[in-house]
Amino acid sequence: MDQSNRYADLSLREEDLIAGGGHILCAYKMKPKAGYGYLEAAAHFAAESSTGTNVEVCTTDEFTKGIDALVYLIDEAAEEMRIAYPIDLFDRNITDGRMMIVSFLTLTIGNNQGMGDIEYAKMYDFFVPPRAIQLFDGPAKDISDLWRILGRPLQDGGYIAGTIIKPKLGLRPEPFARAAYEFWLGGDFIKNDEPQGNQTFAPMKKVIPLVVDAMRRAMDETGQPKIFSANITADDHYEMIARGEYILEAFGPDADKVAFLVDGYVGGPGMVTTARRCFPGQYLHYHRAGHGAVTSPQSKRGYTAYVLAKMSRLQGASGIHVGTMGYGKMEGEKDDRAIAYIIERDSYSGPAYHQEWYGMKPTTPIISGGMNALRLPGFFENLGHGNVINTAGGGSYGHIDSPAAGAKSLRQAYECWKAKADPIEWARENPEFARAFVSFPGDADKLYPGWREKLGVHK
Repeated sequence: MDQSNRYADLSLREEDLIAGGGHILCAYKMKPKAGYGYLEAAAHFAAESSTGTNVEVCTTDEFTKGIDALVYLIDEAAEEMRIAYPIDLFDRNITDGRMMIVSFLTLTIGNNQGMGDIEYAKMYDFFVPPRAIQLFDGPAKDISDLWRILGRPLQDGGYIAGTIIKPKLGLRPEPFARAAYEFWLGGDFIKNDEPQGNQTFAPMKKVIPLVVDAMRRAMDETGQPKIFSANITADDHYEMIARGEYILEAFGPDADKVAFLVDGYVGGPGMVTTARRCFPGQYLHYHRAGHGAVTSPQSKRGYTAYVLAKMSRLQGASGIHVGTMGYGKMEGEKDDRAIAYIIERDSYSGPAYHQEWYGMKPTTPIISGGMNALRLPGFFENLGHGNVINTAGGGSYGHIDSPAAGAKSLRQAYECWKAKADPIEWARENPEFARAFVSFPGDADKLYPGWREKLGVHK
């Protein structure tokens, strides 16, 4: 059934829809299956995403037609489809009237992903009007709150050197806490890896008190504050709250130095919102493990990593992992810096839409996945700044001298980039950074050919 007469209006102008402020706009890369017209398939997609189905039904009235999702732009050659969704389509909380990402996804990435006439459709950008911005929680805390704890300037407070305890699983409580202490002697921030929580060999109620002790000893020894991001991920919201409350009680007077990590992709929007609303005093660390199942360029369905990051800011994530933009071990490209820019800036033009955030707190780019001190100068040069959290596991615990030396080498790499110095020359005066060349010789050979001769290091 061709529904283009109802669910498409190509006379609508995007600038008018944006100025009107009554629609969320979504841009997709879409291809219909063979035998289906492009506009026909696009209109069916919009119908399934809003008020329609595949047949005429007797329950439709004139009001219902007024909240139809409408295809307003198509370009078959570019596989471009854009749809305007009236704000009133989206579910609201009965408790406070606010919007929810779960409803946004149910409509825009829902049953339409399995339609028989669609080969694929992947959302690559969306626009949120001012009224919708007002109705999403947004972050309660941002990177300036961490800079304040660390004694940094609240504007451009710079690089936060962090790590993930490695191995990601298998350490008992005492070795885990010892690994934390050893890193904190040189670094700022430690996070649980995404599967760490309450394993039988490392019960949370044994691990956390030892981590508290490790943090306090490291702070006493260095005279510097430290931060721990604790994983409270769970299927059950009550379990999440129980974990969070226990951790805050254990840290006591240092509870402000605790972030809460949630596996937001596999756990879903409800988990993120539970953490955001139940613990607004804590930095909310969104780990996106599993997102590649839909965001990878190899996947033609779902949505992109850019869309995921943009949604995380609306939900209230204080920080989200954004990849390493081709500089680490995960897939990615230099242009992925757009993923960082859309969450950290108050105004940004993305691949399809310009977005104003109207003062909503920013979400911090968290850089993780195969990074070390040698890779950081190029990464910062590409991104254009160093106001990020970097959690380098192997880059810290793989340093030839110690995890503390690894942490110091990361900070020295940031200072090298800030100074616009030649890394080889910088290494001559910064011993931990120099030892990173010996620690990661494969990267050194690739990034800094001839480094052995220049630094007087021989095989």
